[in-house]
Amino acid sequence: FPFFFLTSANNFAMKGKRKTLNAGDVLSAIEEMEFQRFVAPLKESLEVYRREQKGKKEARKDKDKKADSEEQDKSREEENDDDDERMEEEEQNDEEEVDN
Repeated sequence: FPFFFLTSANNFAMKGKRKTLNAGDVLSAIEEMEFQRFVAPLKESLEVYRREQKGKKEARKDKDKKADSEEQDKSREEENDDDDERMEEEEQNDEEEVDN
């Protein structure tokens, strides 16, 4: 039974000129084997899974954007600190020149 199922799904992939099986191939094989009663629940489960994956992907993107933003803020702060240090050094040099 599993061999026939996989062979059927593989045939759908080959018709699509693909080497990799996808969800559509599996669902088509299930329909071809006359297990239509499983198609609707499987499609619903697939949609739920895809929404969850999309949500996780978007959450990762948001997290990455936030991390990038924090890194940029940190870089700006470091640049400002460097500028402040340079200004203090210049002021000290100016004061030393006045004293001489």
